[in-house]
Amino acid sequence: MKVRLTPGRAVRDPDNGLLLPENSPVEVPDNIFWRRRLRDGDVVLMPKSQGGKQ
Repeated sequence: MKVRLTPGRAVRDPDNGLLLPENSPVEVPDNIFWRRRLRDGDVVLMPKSQGGKQ
């Protein structure tokens, strides 16, 4: 799933210990850690891109 950091928040990626970038979405695993960050409002879920031909 793709998430973006909520403005004013700081979240570390548990896999590498680095802070998420403030201005760009990041692909993260769909697991309990990231679901908790979503629930707590630390990150927001980005809509799935509508890739493909029209």
